Amino acid sequence: MTTEPLSTEPADVAPPTPLELRRAMGAFASGVTVVTGIDEGEPVGFACQAFSSVSLEPPLVLFCADHNGRAWPRIRKSGRFCVNVLGEDQVDVCRRFGSSKGQKFEDLDWDLSRWGSPALRDVLLRVHAEVEDVHVAGDHDVVIGRVLQVETIAEQRPMIFFKGRFGIDEDEPQIAPNVWGWGDHWG
Repeated sequence: MTTEPLSTEPADVAPPTPLELRRAMGAFASGVTVVTGIDEGEPVGFACQAFSSVSLEPPLVLFCADHNGRAWPRIRKSGRFCVNVLGEDQVDVCRRFGSSKGQKFEDLDWDLSRWGSPALRDVLLRVHAEVEDVHVAGDHDVVIGRVLQVETIAEQRPMIFFKGRFGIDEDEPQIAPNVWGWGDHWG
């Protein structure tokens, strides 16, 4: 192993373009969630693959949302949210909440949680939380949530997003470029 840098002139390397970064980060497989909340009595939500546990004591999670998106600013006002972790068979739910088009909750079965957020049915897990802190990071907000309750709903395989596809197998359905995350503003 050498301790010499690969290049002696790091200033010659340009940062990646948004498209280059999107393609590169597509090699990192992630789970898929739908973050939901209520604004003025109306349910709102968006598909989100940037979700993680932060701390066990106190119980904290985080997600990232485009601060120019339509749903996140509305959820932020309420101060509470539910992260619904999708199963591999919920591609239609992901597409519904990943698109800027259509009514997200129209003809969809969901319940209002005891914490006042929409809880989607038949998901793997629900994490109910309140907004603890928000950090601006470029074109997104990093949202830290204090967990109020977790609900394990179903034991099934999770939805995985990898290289622009659901799942990691070649025969998994591919997402059309304009349906989820490529042309829409998440959040």
